Amino acid sequence: MTAEHVPHIPHKTLTIAGSDSGGGAGIQADIKTFTSLQSFGTSVLTSITSQNTLKVDGIHPIPASFVSQQLEAVLSDIGTDAIKTGMLCNAEIISAITATLQKFYPGSRPVPNLVVDPVMIASSGAALLDSSAIATLINDLLPLCFILTPNVPEAEYILANAKLESPVFASASGKVESLEQMKLAAQDLARLGPSIVLLKGGHLPFYKASGKALPHELFDSVDDMSVDMEELELVDLVYDARSKVFVELRKEFLRTSSTHGTGCTLSAAIAAELSHGLEAHEAITKATNYIQSAIRDGLTVGQGKGCLNHFHHVVHRSIEKPTKYNPRPLTNYLLKACEKDWKDYTQHAFVQGIADGTLPKESFIHYMKQDYLFLQTYARAHGLGAFKARTMEESKAFAEIVVHIADESKLHIDYCAKWGITYEEIVNTPESMANVAYTRYVLDIGMTGGLLELGLAIAPCLIGYGEIGSRLYNDPKTVRGDANPYWDWIKNYHDSNYQEAVDRGIANLERQCNTQQPSEHRLEQMEEIFRAATRLEVSFWDMALNCL
Repeated sequence: MTAEHVPHIPHKTLTIAGSDSGGGAGIQADIKTFTSLQSFGTSVLTSITSQNTLKVDGIHPIPASFVSQQLEAVLSDIGTDAIKTGMLCNAEIISAITATLQKFYPGSRPVPNLVVDPVMIASSGAALLDSSAIATLINDLLPLCFILTPNVPEAEYILANAKLESPVFASASGKVESLEQMKLAAQDLARLGPSIVLLKGGHLPFYKASGKALPHELFDSVDDMSVDMEELELVDLVYDARSKVFVELRKEFLRTSSTHGTGCTLSAAIAAELSHGLEAHEAITKATNYIQSAIRDGLTVGQGKGCLNHFHHVVHRSIEKPTKYNPRPLTNYLLKACEKDWKDYTQHAFVQGIADGTLPKESFIHYMKQDYLFLQTYARAHGLGAFKARTMEESKAFAEIVVHIADESKLHIDYCAKWGITYEEIVNTPESMANVAYTRYVLDIGMTGGLLELGLAIAPCLIGYGEIGSRLYNDPKTVRGDANPYWDWIKNYHDSNYQEAVDRGIANLERQCNTQQPSEHRLEQMEEIFRAATRLEVSFWDMALNCL
């Protein structure tokens, strides 16, 4: 057989864990992770569970002798490049596993890349490890461990049961409540045998501004977006007992309920990366990045806690999907990407003149005439969206905005009359070049692009006026009432009718983006459309100021 015909021998990773009938954790999550990270996955079942996203209502441990039989079957034929353990149930199973591993890897031959995830309590609260088994875990398995991956509660439980002389971590409460205590706890955990300890920080987030830990009593509310909370970050602490070095892996704390299977998936990802021959710290870093994206793009598959998206990087999303925690990912992305242009638009001198009432009357009258002409084409653009829509839901979304614009135009005419501007004056006013440039750009994008592109071209007007109206109305520096001739204009764009129209327009845009999942290249084009329309809004304000 020639070299080019030698079959590829895949990297192999073994999971020794329980089954999750809900598919989000356990060996199901492990195999998905191995596959997505291009490592061939094998498995040894320690238990079968009856569970879903709401609860674990049944656990059936596999006989220890059969766990050992499975492990022998895999190692004697297929072998492995890395192993992870998850739910181990009881002392008998742990003893059977360690005895079998020592049979295949005797004496000085280490167990290959053994990653131990000390699974003890399910996210639903169910106990997944007998209390009598903790001593066996500590005494038999941890001395064989390469990387230990406890979360903070698991670390506290292990250390409470470990009989360490002169422990480094000593707390009257037994609780790990600071980064410094995480470091002390990691050092003690390493004394139990692991070469490396990854102490996960998901249960102990820190306030980003102050660096202080979130109090334990607030943790259960952390994924409730109705609870006002400062920006949080998590710290995954890596301690290498070989070099006595700490590494802090800091990440945004994602406020989401899609966290079922996080611990299983992380340990599986580390093992899969180790199977490729990566050094431990690189494997951990890559695995934690993988987890962050899998949580961010999590899946809602039941009525309880959501699951991770293990294949988020296989079908790449340039923009994450909308969730109740981040309902406007595309809008937020665009506003950040076009931050300077957006500020030039929404904080323009024209807007400031509206706020303090100093805008020249002639500029406002010129603006009002041009704005009515703009609304006519703006309505046509939304009508074009309704025409191009392929579903009733899409047509309805655009049509509702057309109705709103029609109502807005009537109010516009009435408002103009208060300024002494007749309807005849408005319709006989020539369109300014700024108006022509803006409205024809929107129609051109609508004719040549899809619904998503059209939505992006019309979005700066809709969203920007809503932001300006709300900001000026709530700003204590804004001159209010009769002292400001433009107060009614501000109130109009702060009004709930307009703000609801903004919400509908944004929801339509987000729905289009989520459905189409644009590529990176298309996202760049989308960003340019939004930026161009935003700059044309700036030109519209300039036109009004420069009419004098």
